[in-house]
Amino acid sequence: MTSTDPATQSNDEDLTTIVVDQFYPHPPERVWRALTTPELLAQWLMPNDFRAEVGHRFTMRGRPVEATGFSGVVASTVLAVEAPRLLRISWADAEGGNAMQTTVTWTLQAEGAGTRVLLEQAGFDADDAVDQLSRRIMTGGWRSMILARLGEILDDAA
Repeated sequence: MTSTDPATQSNDEDLTTIVVDQFYPHPPERVWRALTTPELLAQWLMPNDFRAEVGHRFTMRGRPVEATGFSGVVASTVLAVEAPRLLRISWADAEGGNAMQTTVTWTLQAEGAGTRVLLEQAGFDADDAVDQLSRRIMTGGWRSMILARLGEILDDAA
């Protein structure tokens, strides 16, 4: 079971960043495992070859988005790992159909018996129409993945 703080779900006024703030009634170590175990990550985000090692380059495979030119393949590099508190990766179209180049940061903070997760995707170009369309699409995607699918994985995981 997840709970949200609607006042901090996202900042739609900042055209360069997506912010999602979510509380899970699970300890940080459990949330961290769902963020960093490739099989669990694949269940709530995308199939991947992720390793929680700074400098590791990996790909995630999702669906193409014709409206933005996104190929469906994300090229990423692990930029920071501070288990079980912080994970930062780069995020770009592996096939170059979409020029968006952002970073995604998950920050975990123990809160009572649970964990507050702050997701921030930064680096969208405020003056680029395709980047802004990507930001709007991804805002909804992160909300559904963070709020629903990740929560389900956490609720089901032992």
